[in-house]
Amino acid sequence: MTGRASPGRRQGGSGMVEDGGDARRPHGGLVADVLSVLWAAEGPLTPQQINAALDRDLARTTVTTILTRLYEKGTVVRTREGRGFAYAAADDAAGLAADRMRRELEKGPQRDLVLKRFVSSLSGDDEEALRRLLLESGES
Repeated sequence: MTGRASPGRRQGGSGMVEDGGDARRPHGGLVADVLSVLWAAEGPLTPQQINAALDRDLARTTVTTILTRLYEKGTVVRTREGRGFAYAAADDAAGLAADRMRRELEKGPQRDLVLKRFVSSLSGDDEEALRRLLLESGES
């Protein structure tokens, strides 16, 4: 695949693909929308069901590719349904955010510095909530 956009489409400076003035969300936004559909679902959904819930004109393979990548990262789980799969979120939004924070913390060699900067950027309410949660976790 080349770096050029298809005829009639152009890559905007924001990374969004535009087609005739109709801007589309960047890929990360679509992933977030797919996860939102899964979090709202009462059970596993097929790619077709997710595509219908998104109410967009997406290629069948677009949603399947996103789900496959999320499965490979452990963000979603899948079960066999007919000849394909049905997908469900492996964790809720808070669990996913906490996992991302933990992975980022594990990347850096200066964990204390990262934590210090994180805590210093918190609002007073968030700092108080963090203190309370740390005290509660120490009591267990």
